[in-house]
Amino acid sequence: MATLQAATTSTGALVTDPQAVRKLCENHCFGTLSWEVNDDSELVIWGYDSFEVYEARENGLPDYDGGIVTHEFLRSLAEYLEPGEEFDIQTAGLTKCRFPVLAKRYVVRDGEVLHADLSSLEPIDE
Repeated sequence: MATLQAATTSTGALVTDPQAVRKLCENHCFGTLSWEVNDDSELVIWGYDSFEVYEARENGLPDYDGGIVTHEFLRSLAEYLEPGEEFDIQTAGLTKCRFPVLAKRYVVRDGEVLHADLSSLEPIDE
């Protein structure tokens, strides 16, 4: 069985309400990923894991029974981005055989959330 090794990074994005974004992030679990809203009101996410978001239970652990809530989290986050800001989160992962098995990207901008991954294979036109 191959072990997945993944890394996630984001651009920084300025938020309108740093306290509300901190609270939003504290109410969710990001696996082993780290997040920060710095003194300049800039949010960043990074680490060695896939970007999957779960709600946090009262004890701070992920609520796996509730399922992945990544899209809901990002839609909530979209409300707090400064006008004109774009928050780009990218994850890439591979197995020990070095075959890329995971690549996904989320872009939050102008109140919308965009997603891309490796799930579709389209023919090349001649």
